[in-house]
Amino acid sequence: MPISAQIMNHPMPECSVFDLIFGEIDERHRDKVAIADSGAEVTFAELKADVEAFAGALAARGVRPGDVVALHCPNSTTFAVAFHGVLRAGAICTTVASMATTEDVEKQLRVAGATTMLTTSAIGWAGTIGAENAGLPAERIIGLTGVHGMGEILAEGHPAPEVDIDPDAVAVIPFSSGTTGVPKGVQLTHRNLTSNIVQASMAAGDALTEETPTVTVLPFFHIYGLTALLNMCLYKRATQYTMGQFDFGSFLGIIADYKVRFAFVAPPIAVALAKHPAVDQFDLSSLEVVLSGAAPLQNDLAKAVEERVGCTMAQGFGMTESSPVTHLRIGHDAPLDSIGRAVANTEYKIVDVADEALPEIGVPDSGHSAPGELWIRGPQVMAGYLNNEEANRATLPGDGWLRTGDMAELDAEGNVYIVDRFKELIKYKGYQVPPAELEDVLLRHPAVADAGCVGVIREHDGEEIPKAYVALKEGHEPSDRLAEEIMDFVEDRVAPYKKVRAVGFLEEIPKSATGKILRRELKNL
Repeated sequence: MPISAQIMNHPMPECSVFDLIFGEIDERHRDKVAIADSGAEVTFAELKADVEAFAGALAARGVRPGDVVALHCPNSTTFAVAFHGVLRAGAICTTVASMATTEDVEKQLRVAGATTMLTTSAIGWAGTIGAENAGLPAERIIGLTGVHGMGEILAEGHPAPEVDIDPDAVAVIPFSSGTTGVPKGVQLTHRNLTSNIVQASMAAGDALTEETPTVTVLPFFHIYGLTALLNMCLYKRATQYTMGQFDFGSFLGIIADYKVRFAFVAPPIAVALAKHPAVDQFDLSSLEVVLSGAAPLQNDLAKAVEERVGCTMAQGFGMTESSPVTHLRIGHDAPLDSIGRAVANTEYKIVDVADEALPEIGVPDSGHSAPGELWIRGPQVMAGYLNNEEANRATLPGDGWLRTGDMAELDAEGNVYIVDRFKELIKYKGYQVPPAELEDVLLRHPAVADAGCVGVIREHDGEEIPKAYVALKEGHEPSDRLAEEIMDFVEDRVAPYKKVRAVGFLEEIPKSATGKILRRELKNL
């Protein structure tokens, strides 16, 4: 039997994203700061008015309900106005990574069928050039910064269009991260997003309220940043402090200066909180909860952050295809290295995909279950990939289920533990070796600042072996002797077939904007 969330059948919104977040703003919130961006502040009332005005400006430029509008913009008030303005106009937003190349932009716009591009010179000209290469006319490439930017657009004073938005209409087409393959356009509806905003808000509970200053530095173009940071904080009426380009010192300064109580991070920021010497230069005593998502968080790292900062370490899990949140653990009601139980109205199960019958793996009486693939069912599951029926058949097996592609285990309480991505497992002599397990061990070595593991082919026998790439802490230099020490360190702590059999040294481990290790880049070294 699938495992159900502790809360099922909770009423979910039957409205658009705009109506959920901006439909009713209480008097006590109208003049409250919604977003602070590099010193500039906008209140909830001002933000709603700007969103309405931007929707009107888009309609005046010919954007119609159902059109796809691309948004290429860093974290900022401008992003919030543009994104919600697109949805308020009844159009669909496809969010483009800030660091996307010209080729990336062109490809995404063509796949998504975008007819308008919103971009900013603050992150270069890839958005403009990519849109031109995709065939968009000049009048449909709209700059959000500069002389004719957002301020002038809002000043035009066009009224927001009268649109009737079906909750099941597609609202956003983010692209999956593509860390294990070609990125795909993910169709998320207004219902998907509104449900997930409410689900995540319920799971956060009293840890995140209107009285909780937050820091939101993970990218809004990514679904984690969009739903769990930008939109959940707006929905909860919590003031959020953001920045267009992440800087660890500025991040710490925001926490100290504004008495931030809740911080959203990815594992690389958690590593810095645990190990970076700059942490000791700031007063972080206000910080109560640090929520890590976008990639698995290891137990030792979570403990290290809690001990150093004096906060509670939380972990969330999800994927672009689930809007993204499916599980969220805040507090110590579940082990630190687990993602806990599902958010409201969500079911999950672990499936033995090695068996053609796809049997469920049950909850064990003690310890952990055998590993299997985590499947999810709930109102946050996507409508499907855009124009990709092959991927839909592979990922949506029917009856509302979503295959995550993640290897996971259960404990006796039904808590879920993410082991690794199935596609990232290293196959050594027939054994499956999870890279994340090796990385967890490597991070305990006193010389290692960061690590990433992949399977590489050994030349003399063609065998795939686990290879570790490590970035060293200050004061340590790469050497054959240190490589041997690191391999011995791991060997003492893992099963024989899991031991690291080669070590490479790098200045830094390549990662995506949300902290996922880019294993394909490591494999190509």
